[in-house]
Amino acid sequence: MIQSMTGFGKDVIQLPSKKITVELKSLNSKNLDINARIPSSYREKELELRNLIASGLVRGKIDFSLFVEITGESSSSQLNIGVLKSYMDQLRNASPVPIGPDDEVELMKMAVRMPDALKVEREEIDPQEYEIIKNAVIKALEEINIFRTQEGVALESDFIERINAISDLLEKVKEIDPVRLQVVRSRLEKAVEDLKVEVDENRFEQELIYYIEKFDITEEKVRLANHLNYFIESLSSGDSNGKKLGFISQEIGREINTIGSKSNYAPMQQLVVQMKDELEKIKEQLLNVL
Repeated sequence: MIQSMTGFGKDVIQLPSKKITVELKSLNSKNLDINARIPSSYREKELELRNLIASGLVRGKIDFSLFVEITGESSSSQLNIGVLKSYMDQLRNASPVPIGPDDEVELMKMAVRMPDALKVEREEIDPQEYEIIKNAVIKALEEINIFRTQEGVALESDFIERINAISDLLEKVKEIDPVRLQVVRSRLEKAVEDLKVEVDENRFEQELIYYIEKFDITEEKVRLANHLNYFIESLSSGDSNGKKLGFISQEIGREINTIGSKSNYAPMQQLVVQMKDELEKIKEQLLNVL
């Protein structure tokens, strides 16, 4: 069964003093491209988290976000008292007018915004907390894969409908092919008559057969039918392989183009145009298949 590369997965963890949210979004891409947005305190685990995501999604443009919201009273930021006092003293000395008690609050606000007024203590990653985060990523991966599978079902239904449409058009090509060959033969015979020249009947018949054989599309019809069947078989295979389906669609296009170039008959060329239209829609959708 095929899978789409479009998907979304999310998991939220509520800890005593933190709320952690894991989000995964995916779009189509030729390869695996992971864009990670995580807090600096978890950077040392980024590679491990990337590998975990890569093992679950294989291909696509992936946006991975890890949000941490402090819900308790704990904080890793503290006032750097010594630096803060130094800034306030410098601001008082630099003021052109005396600083009164009412101005101290504004002075404090200015000092806090100065470099190094706050010191941040680096928190070590809690192993238990990290395991919880990994489990959240796994749950988000499960959710996004369910999403991808559901999207894949819709894509598969659309592919089957369009392949069947091409197959129906191929049957119409087969129906009008004998008429087409007769029209081509009549056209050649008329051209010779218009020349008003004497020709050897046997030689003319041989040349006519040789010329008509160049317009024969028997092999193309057989190969196109085989490619269409192979496409349907590949849709129901155990894995999702968009690249393989892409290769098959290229072969389908090659046979359709050859039939069009050989047809030399307007009604058949109209059928070929319709087949090309259906195939283009298939190719557009294939860009989103895993």
